[in-house]
Amino acid sequence: MIDLYYWTTPNGHKITLFLEETGLPYRLFPVNIGKGEQFAPDFLKIAPNNRIPAIVDNDPADGGPAIPMFESGSILYYLGRKTGQFLPTGLRAETETMTWLFWQMGGLGPMAGQNHHFRLYAPEKIPYAIERYTKETQRLYGVLDRHLTGRDFIVGDSYTIADMACYPWILPTNQGQDLTQFPNLRLWHERIAARPATRRAYGLVDAVRNGTPPVRDPADRAAIYATLD
Repeated sequence: MIDLYYWTTPNGHKITLFLEETGLPYRLFPVNIGKGEQFAPDFLKIAPNNRIPAIVDNDPADGGPAIPMFESGSILYYLGRKTGQFLPTGLRAETETMTWLFWQMGGLGPMAGQNHHFRLYAPEKIPYAIERYTKETQRLYGVLDRHLTGRDFIVGDSYTIADMACYPWILPTNQGQDLTQFPNLRLWHERIAARPATRRAYGLVDAVRNGTPPVRDPADRAAIYATLD
């Protein structure tokens, strides 16, 4: 069983996307970052950087004690290795997957995050900052759009953890972007949005915000998801 410490942010969605795709049993523990719950001492034992998401794998492959982990990219890689899913094993495909995973972690996520902050949340509107991060987000959209030419997913025909990492950060309305300017990116985004597991992952949002996160276990999946798949 995986314990997932989560809030309804792009980085949080990365992990629910993976878990819902694989059906790996997990328990969801909301960490309301708006209330400062990420600074609770018990959470900091798992995630010393006081950021979500974080996980605890209670059944690691080596049979040893539970493994805590933080940083969404690291978690995706770990879960890909654990399950043997969505992480290609061939040299070239794995290299490409990891390259784009790191691109998201080092570029798209931080830049789009600053975009969100200065456009939506900063107490003072700073035109220079808004313009800088809006333009940088536009540039990064263009990088991914060009890469997706002739591809269904980031690594060719295979849906991987690279797609799961990037998808939640493509939020054109919040980021001052127009997806019609990025036709390959738009089709890719629509393709992932239509996946049943994506719908399930994002279907968690209201329940989590209302304080009633459901249990995710194979025994109850059929009943919970009967209207979604």
